[in-house]
Amino acid sequence: MITIDLDPNIATIGPFTLAWHGVFSAIGIIVGIWLCTRLLRGTGITEDDTYTLALWAVIGGIVGARLFHVIDAWDLYSQNLLQIVMINEGGLSIYGAIVVGTLTVIVTMLLKRINIGQFLDAGAPGLVLGQAIGRIGDVINGEHHGLPTDWPIGVRYVNPNTLGEPGKVVHLAVGYEMVWDIIALAVLLRLRGRLPQNGMVFPLYMALYAFGRFFITFTRVDTKVIIGLTQAQVIAVVMFVVAIPILAWMATRPKREQQVKVEA
Repeated sequence: MITIDLDPNIATIGPFTLAWHGVFSAIGIIVGIWLCTRLLRGTGITEDDTYTLALWAVIGGIVGARLFHVIDAWDLYSQNLLQIVMINEGGLSIYGAIVVGTLTVIVTMLLKRINIGQFLDAGAPGLVLGQAIGRIGDVINGEHHGLPTDWPIGVRYVNPNTLGEPGKVVHLAVGYEMVWDIIALAVLLRLRGRLPQNGMVFPLYMALYAFGRFFITFTRVDTKVIIGLTQAQVIAVVMFVVAIPILAWMATRPKREQQVKVEA
């Protein structure tokens, strides 16, 4: 058993509370953008374009993350609508960030005529790295409760301000996800540039993350919504089912260079 006695809050200034969740989320965003920018060097996509896309990704991601969370916990927020905008107190859905953030970036790339495949191939590793770093804050805070366990790696939160379940030994579900994110990052970086087509890294990321998240969610406290599955698991299934055919279709397409030769 691992005991975690860390205060989730760093400081409180008036009505604003600075929490470890927010700090590591910010660090994750910064490091993710750095990795994306580094991977795009030499591709023809400028740093200015990268930062513009990253800005829109962050804006879309935050809006989507909050929106998905509010929908999932509407019974709570419907009692106090002002609480919806209190994002500093936590309450974000990673799926919302992925879905809305990605759609925002794609629309921006279409408007700016930027190569979608190249950017997404670099953006996927940056995204999953940012997720892994952001989960450190969740581990400290005790967010996203795990189910009780007798595993030797079970955790017990004991700090009076913890967001976890004091005294109970539970699965460190967000820790499992952090490890899975790091594994996915290693796979993506290894395969980037080695896949048949530009743009395949992002659907591969979707498939990997969805696969891991589906099984990890069995160790989390969550509301079942359909056939014994949680909302997160249903979204994971949808994401995986969408990603695999895309990968298969892209893998069977002739390479662009080959198409040019035939047309010539």
